[in-house]
Amino acid sequence: MGRVTERRRVLRIRDGALSTRPDTLVAEEPLEIRLGGKPLAITMRTPGDDFALAAGFLVSEGVVSRAEDVANIVYCAGATQDGSNTYNVVDVQLAPGVPLPDITLERNVYTTSSCGLCGKASLDAVRTTARWPIADTPPVRVTPELLAELPDQLRAAQRVFDRTGGLHAAALFSPEGELLDLREDVGRHNAVDKLIGRALRNGELPLSHAILLVSGRASFELAQKAVMAGIPVLAAVSAPSSLAVDLAAETGLTLVGFLRGSSMNVYAGEQRLDLRAGATAGAGT
Repeated sequence: MGRVTERRRVLRIRDGALSTRPDTLVAEEPLEIRLGGKPLAITMRTPGDDFALAAGFLVSEGVVSRAEDVANIVYCAGATQDGSNTYNVVDVQLAPGVPLPDITLERNVYTTSSCGLCGKASLDAVRTTARWPIADTPPVRVTPELLAELPDQLRAAQRVFDRTGGLHAAALFSPEGELLDLREDVGRHNAVDKLIGRALRNGELPLSHAILLVSGRASFELAQKAVMAGIPVLAAVSAPSSLAVDLAAETGLTLVGFLRGSSMNVYAGEQRLDLRAGATAGAGT
């Protein structure tokens, strides 16, 4: 199994003074996801929670929605000439009766730690039909004050980031602000898949009473993953993309960006925010 961090020698320059020292780096290795023995996707990820990552990816793709849909997930050989196990290839076996998706050369996707599902041919191909329409979920109400507290909780719980500074994080919170789960990875999309996959394997989908917080920006892909898992609120510490805002508006997802301190922008789904009487909407602000 690959390690989450690795040590490398670096030349350090500080105010003209030179020194050498070991530095802790976040590990990045490829993970090939196979479905029924056939290659489906390759992602560059931080090793760890690989089975959850694979399961969460399949939820995001609309292949599975219940723990019972997955018969087994195993590591398999196939990445070296001698056939040894590198722990960088996982095979997912679906339960009897669960239909296999159409796995073609056009359908196979290569994901990276930065761009996510870059192999998607078009926007229409990404708009998978959600199994749990967010607009139909029980009402979730959160206050701006509660949202403002979540980034500090996220940062305090990031163990590997403190050592490397090189990881993204995704976390699930309750509407009361309780941290439910947190995963780290070199890719935001992988961290979210690990969260969703763990929820699937624990029989917790849909996550209709959860808030998803991601470090960095909110891409269309992350909004899609939230929708596919039935998550009603997605918040990001940086900017959303235009397509993420469009998807949020279409599906009823509450999308919050630039969540920094007491400041935030609400791009869609403001009906879930409990705005107190003291808050006023200023024209042109």
